[in-house]
Amino acid sequence: MAEKLREIAFDTETTGLSPADGDRIIEIGAVELINHIPTGRTFRRLINPGRPVSEATIRITGITDADLVDCPPFEHPDIVDAFLSFLGDAVLVAHNAAFDRGFLNAELAKCGRPAIPDERWVDTVTMARKRFPGAPASLDALCKRFDISLESRAFHGALLDSQLLASVYLELLGGRARAFSFEGDTGAPAGLTGHRPRSARNRSPRQPLPRNLPRMRPSSKSWAPTRSGDRWSRPAGCPRVRPPCDTAPGKAARSRRGRSAGEGSRPRA
Repeated sequence: MAEKLREIAFDTETTGLSPADGDRIIEIGAVELINHIPTGRTFRRLINPGRPVSEATIRITGITDADLVDCPPFEHPDIVDAFLSFLGDAVLVAHNAAFDRGFLNAELAKCGRPAIPDERWVDTVTMARKRFPGAPASLDALCKRFDISLESRAFHGALLDSQLLASVYLELLGGRARAFSFEGDTGAPAGLTGHRPRSARNRSPRQPLPRNLPRMRPSSKSWAPTRSGDRWSRPAGCPRVRPPCDTAPGKAARSRRGRSAGEGSRPRA
């Protein structure tokens, strides 16, 4: 039996942009993948950072200080131990991995836990730039490129972005993303948080044509020549068309006169 590859699509939301400036994680979200396919197992925690959330973060995530006041800090076992247990020895997949890696390792250092080394991270920004040089590589841009729905994304959230990232990652690996459901405490809608059904797949079966359809008569504006007495004519506005050789009445009459006068047809080779 082939060995299973376990990966975790991972995202964080933070109070600001730099752990060196004292910014901290306020939300962790993660999605489990086995052989690049989501299993439905997810992880999400809100975290009290012990400092105010920036206005920029509130605009982006919708998470306020009031939302976090009763949440445990990162070093609480319900956060750090639960997350490390969920992570195990899996590879972490992140969009702009340097950002999430810097924050996560800074939080682990505060707890006296070892950092997660660089070789355990996959950066989907790097993958996207290699595959689409010069094209936008943001998560939103890649979702649009791969027709992954953003309809449920009023705000950025760590778990929702991890779900979107899982779909983007599978597409970057070659388009192997499949519909799946995320259930539990995510608040996400049922069904794939990502791929919206393509129209060609949703077309209703083609209905059979009814029998005994009425025969269509040629239009009076057809390009074909019309017969008027012993002459061929064409509707006004239509280009001149040479009449068929075997049906034009003039040629048939000449052929009959020629035979009656003793003229024969050209000898065949």
